[in-house]
Amino acid sequence: MSRTILTVDDSASVRQMVALTLKRAGYAVVEACDGRDALDKLAVTPADMVVADLNMPRLDGIELIRQLRQDPRFRFIPIIMLTTESEAAKKQAGREAGATGWIVKPFTPEQLVAVVAKVLR
Repeated sequence: MSRTILTVDDSASVRQMVALTLKRAGYAVVEACDGRDALDKLAVTPADMVVADLNMPRLDGIELIRQLRQDPRFRFIPIIMLTTESEAAKKQAGREAGATGWIVKPFTPEQLVAVVAKVLR
């Protein structure tokens, strides 16, 4: 049984590239266009992991993490940030909110699959 990953990014092209990469690696993928859409999708479709961008309209990645960590259903779900932001302060804010890991764009498909596989072990 494949594991399901929710990928969250306001860029349709990035979402499609992430989804294609993860599907080729054998994962089921659900896509959301921002944090608010991610919360809506998780309410009806369980996921084993969230891969989310940081900067998004309506609800950004940090606030998405905070809201997920406050919900007992998602308190322990792995959340990987996939973003162009590489500043130490942003990463620290992500860790404090409850991010499991951080990947800086651009990234290779192999890097993404390796991080996902390591976190889901």
